Amino acid sequence: MPSPATTLIGLLPTYAQIGVTAPILLLILRILQGLSAGGEWGGAVLMAVEHAPANRRGRAGSWPQLGVPLGFLLASGMTALMTGLVSPGEAYLQWGWRVPFLVSIVLIVVGFVIRRSVDESPVFAEIAERGKQTRVPILTLFKHHWHLVILAALVFAGNGTLGYMTTGGFLNNYAINAQSLDTTSVLVAAAVAAAVWFFSTLIAGRLSDAIGRRATFLIGFALQALVVFPVFWLVDHGGLPGLYAALILISTSLGLTYGPLASWYSEIFPASIRFSGVSITYAIGAILGGAFAPMIAQMLLDATGTTAAVSGYLLAASLLGGAATLCLRDRSGIPLGPDHEAEQASGATVFASRTPVPEFAGTR
Repeated sequence: MPSPATTLIGLLPTYAQIGVTAPILLLILRILQGLSAGGEWGGAVLMAVEHAPANRRGRAGSWPQLGVPLGFLLASGMTALMTGLVSPGEAYLQWGWRVPFLVSIVLIVVGFVIRRSVDESPVFAEIAERGKQTRVPILTLFKHHWHLVILAALVFAGNGTLGYMTTGGFLNNYAINAQSLDTTSVLVAAAVAAAVWFFSTLIAGRLSDAIGRRATFLIGFALQALVVFPVFWLVDHGGLPGLYAALILISTSLGLTYGPLASWYSEIFPASIRFSGVSITYAIGAILGGAFAPMIAQMLLDATGTTAAVSGYLLAASLLGGAATLCLRDRSGIPLGPDHEAEQASGATVFASRTPVPEFAGTR
């Protein structure tokens, strides 16, 4: 559910009004945003995946994933609207930037209504009814499944590193500052890219039901590896059309390595620790692949003076994500209920023995 911290950012006093307290409050609200998003993600994807038939988990799991590209679309669109309507000078700096944050209160209401209307997943309800909850799931997770957490986190990190080139604003800022493209035009291009990301995520979820999660991820990482060098060439030599092409290439590959994430995470962790497993793994992957990616990219650009170093960094992240994907087994169709804990707890990686997984129509 959207965080109230987002709305509160729009109400923050300025540095001129309260001094250094202003950036400190902004930092606190940003941390609260992250905690809110991370805490809600695990529950949201499990409700979607565990409610779904075995042969449609990829499709169901892709719906919660749409929140990120949709949020990016709304944020880019609103910011483009404000920079287009309000002078990019003093008026925008005084109050124009606050409008997108304040409007987010509508999403809080929508999210609250949706959350209240959805029942807990059947797997969670069955575990609760039987009293099979693990007392300290985090300890069990890291004691018995730490290798799985690391590999699955690296899979998401391979996606997030490239993703933060757009959602983190690096490529957009590069187009504005290095190529002198108009700010509003760049934000519109980012909104279009977010729409492409939205649909590629949705398509990837369905594709993973047909060919498997692992195969879909491998296709996505291969595409990521192919585009990381051309995207900067397109921005450097193609102007605004080149930026559109670069962002669309990135967004397409991102969808393939993001859409099936919820279903794959849900299928590799045992039922009793699944919530902790998917939530913590997602958070670690976000930190490894996203939190510092724009800063690292900027440092590489400043140190070398060329975007080739940034592309090399993105290529390494994509290859690392692909390697981690190869170390995990596809678990499409595995039973998710508490009666199958032993099967769920074994064979999730290629290094472990595997309990045979029954086949379901539409999965491989």
